[in-house]
Amino acid sequence: MKRIMVGGRIPSSAVAMGCMRLTDAKVSADALISGAMELGIDYFDHADIYGGGRCEEVFGEWLASHRELRDKITIQTKCGIRRGCYDFSKEHIISAVEGSLKRLRTDYVDALLLHRPDTLMEPEEVAEAFNKLESEGKVKYFGVSNHNPMQIELLKTAVKQPIIADQLQFSIPESGLVTSGLNVNMKNDESVMHDGGALEYMRVKGITIQAWSPFQGGFFGGPFVGDRERYPVLNDKLGEMAEKYSVTPTAIASAWILRHPAKIQLISGSVSPGRQKEIAKGADIELSREDWYEIYLAAGFRLP
Repeated sequence: MKRIMVGGRIPSSAVAMGCMRLTDAKVSADALISGAMELGIDYFDHADIYGGGRCEEVFGEWLASHRELRDKITIQTKCGIRRGCYDFSKEHIISAVEGSLKRLRTDYVDALLLHRPDTLMEPEEVAEAFNKLESEGKVKYFGVSNHNPMQIELLKTAVKQPIIADQLQFSIPESGLVTSGLNVNMKNDESVMHDGGALEYMRVKGITIQAWSPFQGGFFGGPFVGDRERYPVLNDKLGEMAEKYSVTPTAIASAWILRHPAKIQLISGSVSPGRQKEIAKGADIELSREDWYEIYLAAGFRLP
């Protein structure tokens, strides 16, 4: 398994296991989590809202019977989404973490991310929450999810801790992170920058991009691998590359993300042990520059 340094601080597998669908697994949590670790995956991504908290509980039940492994894995969770609103108040952040720790059956989480931007955020309140959680040993590192560069800069006016990660949607068909950068100084649709130059900003600042929905076409738009009706050319190309590298198309889709020099971490939400193995295999493949661009163009994008 390829290794990266998340935020330059946490040694981690390039592929992380996303636990959003942990309660949907048709196999036991032990088979899924222990199986991931056998593949070299040691980073586990949660959120307090996943399964209404039940996903953290399931993971906590597994952790309670594998205490010897706590120091060998990285547990990350997210907070800030409430029913009908976002909430980055000091009180909510602290109470959310307390709830996650209880459900996960651990004294600390390695990383806490703010889940989605709260326009009513007061950086000073976030800073107070982070300082308290850090001083009490309940959170080691901090990050964000779905934030643009200026939102991170706003946070940093008060938050002293390094921002180690930003979770952003990224897949072959949903690759606006790179498309706008390839179309600089153009007036076509692809040149529109929706994220404020997030890809380049994260690289400059040493913030790890964690790619969520890496196998989805659009915002939870369904898997694109194998969907020949919507993505016929792309699937032909993935099949061609799969033969070339002696892996599956899913492994190629994984390798495409991990090939980028930004050292992106792929968050895999799969609860299928077989597919988990395919995704992990992608971390062992180094696509050539030419192959990377061929796959990108097969998704329907153009180079100016």
